[in-house]
Amino acid sequence: MTKHLSLLTAALLLTGASSAFAASSTDLTVTGVITPSACTPILSSGGIANHGKISVKDLSPDKVTYLPQIVLQMAVNCDAPTTFALSPTDNRSGTGTASSYFGLGLINTNQKLGNFRVIPRNVMADAVNAQAILSSNGGETWVKEGVGFWGVNNIWGVGATGTVIAPIPIKDLLLDLQVRTGIAPTNGLTLTDEVNIDGSATLQIMYL
Repeated sequence: MTKHLSLLTAALLLTGASSAFAASSTDLTVTGVITPSACTPILSSGGIANHGKISVKDLSPDKVTYLPQIVLQMAVNCDAPTTFALSPTDNRSGTGTASSYFGLGLINTNQKLGNFRVIPRNVMADAVNAQAILSSNGGETWVKEGVGFWGVNNIWGVGATGTVIAPIPIKDLLLDLQVRTGIAPTNGLTLTDEVNIDGSATLQIMYL
């Protein structure tokens, strides 16, 4: 009996050792698709929305002051019809006065100057009217712009007009980007010297 119990115990110990060995490793798999198509985004005016000089006297002390909208034309040209989105990056991350908007930089390292956002209009995909759409979950689901908006925390796409909301293959995309800039209330800002409006964003093509 003693011998039998000893063999059984050894078998259980070996089984446990085998399970422990299996649990100490895992697999890493690398996947992806290399596409022969490439898309190039272009913004008018060199991508610069210049508000010029603004007097402090024209800014509100206790509410956001919205500056006149500036419209830039954006084109995306692809080698062939391609399904893609635009993935935005705020180059002044953490400086916006609203979490979904792009920042304008800081005054004295801690005062947020304001924010800007872009509004897509007059969307044309291969010379046909299209609609701006967006996804907040990496492209799993999409909604129309207007239900949400093109902000920092989502990716931007273009779909056909109608009830089906999803990106479509496009060769040549053309649209207007309305840049809307808001300056924070001046009662929280140090504006005794000239301050640069310093917004910057990168729009990266994301192939879907």
